[in-house]
Amino acid sequence: MCGIVGIVSDEVKTADIIDSLKKLEYRGYDSSGIAFVRGGKIEVYKSVGKIEVLKNSIKDLLEKKIEVGIAHTRWATHGQPNDVNAHPHTDCTGKIAVVHNGIIENFRELRSMLEALGHKFKSDTDTEVIAHLIEEEYSGDLFDAVMKAIRKLDGAYAIGVIHSNHPDIIIAARKGSPLVIGLRDDMSILASDVTPIIRYTKDVIFLEDGDVAFLKKGRVEVYRANGEKIDRKVQHIDWDELAAEKGGYDHFMMKEIMEEPMVISSAITGRVKAGKVDIPEVREIDFSKIRRINLVACGTSYHAALFFKYFVEFHTDLDVLVEVSSEFRYRKPHVDKDTLTIAISQSGETADTLESIRLAKRLGSSIITITNVVGSTITRESDVSIMMNSGPEIGVAATKTYVAQLTVLLLLGLEIIQQRGFWAGRHEKIFDTLLRLPEVFSSILDFSDKIKEIAKEFKGYDHFMYIGRGYGYPTALEGALKLKEISYIHAEGYPAGELKHGPIALLDENFPVFAIVPQDSLYQKMRSNVMECKARNAKIIALTTSENSDISSIADIILEVPRVPEELYPLVMSPIIQLFAYHVAVLKGHDPDKPRNLAKSVTVE
Repeated sequence: MCGIVGIVSDEVKTADIIDSLKKLEYRGYDSSGIAFVRGGKIEVYKSVGKIEVLKNSIKDLLEKKIEVGIAHTRWATHGQPNDVNAHPHTDCTGKIAVVHNGIIENFRELRSMLEALGHKFKSDTDTEVIAHLIEEEYSGDLFDAVMKAIRKLDGAYAIGVIHSNHPDIIIAARKGSPLVIGLRDDMSILASDVTPIIRYTKDVIFLEDGDVAFLKKGRVEVYRANGEKIDRKVQHIDWDELAAEKGGYDHFMMKEIMEEPMVISSAITGRVKAGKVDIPEVREIDFSKIRRINLVACGTSYHAALFFKYFVEFHTDLDVLVEVSSEFRYRKPHVDKDTLTIAISQSGETADTLESIRLAKRLGSSIITITNVVGSTITRESDVSIMMNSGPEIGVAATKTYVAQLTVLLLLGLEIIQQRGFWAGRHEKIFDTLLRLPEVFSSILDFSDKIKEIAKEFKGYDHFMYIGRGYGYPTALEGALKLKEISYIHAEGYPAGELKHGPIALLDENFPVFAIVPQDSLYQKMRSNVMECKARNAKIIALTTSENSDISSIADIILEVPRVPEELYPLVMSPIIQLFAYHVAVLKGHDPDKPRNLAKSVTVE
C-alpha cells in the first residue's frame, strides 16, 4: 500500500520527514514526494523512483527547518507512475497540499463537478479531487473544510492535509485505510503504520474508520465525521523497527494474509454502482459479441484463472479456455477478433504471460490484463487493465494477491453475466455475499492458532495429497502449491474423481490427504472420495462448511468456513490453505517470506 508521513514540530527538518518516509520503503512504491510549509508558503517536491532520487533533488534543503510537512510513497492506482501523478497534490491556489492512501470511487463525478466550477486539474489521479474539494469548502477553518470535503467522498481513504495559512497543524482523516498518530511533548507524527513513528515515540493512537484528527505540536484531538469529539486510547507499543514493518507479525506472509479483508474491499471499491457490478475499466468492451475467452497465466494466477473458467462457463453460454502461459505461447492457438484473451499477472512482468498476450494480439484478440502494478509492461501492451489494488506483496508466495485475483475475477464474471443477459436471483446472492466477505474473512482469520496446532501434527510428513471437485479443484491445486513452495513438502493437487486413475496408489498412513469438501452440489461425490482415501489408512484433513457433522465421522481433522454460495468457497477457503502452509513452514524452521529457488517476479523464461 502507499505510505504516509506527517510531522508537526518546532524542530523538524526536511531530512527528518524524508528519513521517516524511508521507513515505509518495504511497502513498495513507484514514486515519492514531500510538501512542507516554509516562510508562509507550501513547497512541493516529487519524483518517480526511489526516495533517494527525491532526497537528492532537495539535498540543499535537507537541513532546513520547516514548520510542518507531509510526505508520501505512491503505489499507482489511478494514472501512470510519473512526477505529476506523484503525491502530494495541491489545489488551484497552491496553499493546500494533500497525501492520500486508498481509492475515491466517485472521483470522476467530483472532478466533473469541480471543473464546472472552474478548478484546473494537473494530474490523472483520484487524490487531486480531495485538494480541490477542500479548497472549495475552505473559508478560514481548515478542519471544517476537510470535514465538509470528506462527506462528499465515496470509497476508502487515509489523508493528511496541510495549508500554508495554518503552518502548525495537520488534519488527518481515515475511512478504510489505516492511519496512526504518534505523540510526544514536542511533536505529533502521522503515518500509515507505526514504522516511521517508533524512532520518535512508542505512544500511539490508532485512528478508527470515520475519525478526523487535528494535529498540533504535542497535541491531538480526534473527532467523528459528525463533529463529535472523542477520546481514543493512547497505546504503548514495544515493537522494534523491523517488527513494525511487519505490523508486529513474525513474517510478511502472515501480515499479508491478515490484510486480506482490506484487500477484498480495495478490489471491490469503485466497481459497484447503484447496487450492480460496474467495472469502469471494461465499459468500452461489448461482452455480448465475444465468442470465446482464453485465459493465460502461471502458478497461482493459473489457479485463479481456472476458477474463472468454472464460474463463467456454468453461468453463461461462453466457452472459457485456461492455459499455462509457457505452453500457450508455443502453440498455434485458435484465436481471432471474436476471442477475448485475459492475462493474469501479479507483477505485470511475467515473461511467458507477456509473450502470450503478444501472440494473441497478433492473431486479432482483444486483451484484458489483471495485474497489481500500474505502468508494468503488460498494462502497456493490453487493451484494458484491471488493477487488483492489493498493494505490494513482499512475501514471495502469493497470498493476498491470490485473494485479490479471485475477487476481481468474480466481479468480471458477474459483469459478463450481466451483459450477456443471464443475471438472475442466484447472481444477486453471490454479489451481495461478495460485498460482505471482508467481515467474513476477519472471522476466518481468527482460526490461525487452531490451524497452527493442526500443523504441529502434520509437519513431519514428506508427502501430501490435496483433492477437490468443481470449485474445490482450483483450491486443491493452490493449497498444494502453497505447501510445497514454502515448506518443501512434496504435495500434489488432484481432481478427486481422478484418484482411482493412479494417484490413490500413493496413499497410506504416511501420505495424508487435505480434502476440499464443502457442502456444495458435489458434496456427496467428494464424500465418497474421502472415504476411498480413508480406506487406504490416509489421515484426512477436511476443509468443509460450518456445522457439517456428517464429515466428522470420516475425517481426522475438521476445518470449517462459513456457508456461502458455492462459487465463493475458493475465496473463503484461501486463508485456511495459506495459514496451514505458513504454520507448517515456520514449524519446520523455514522462512516463508523467502522460499528457496523462487523469485517474486518471473521475468525470464
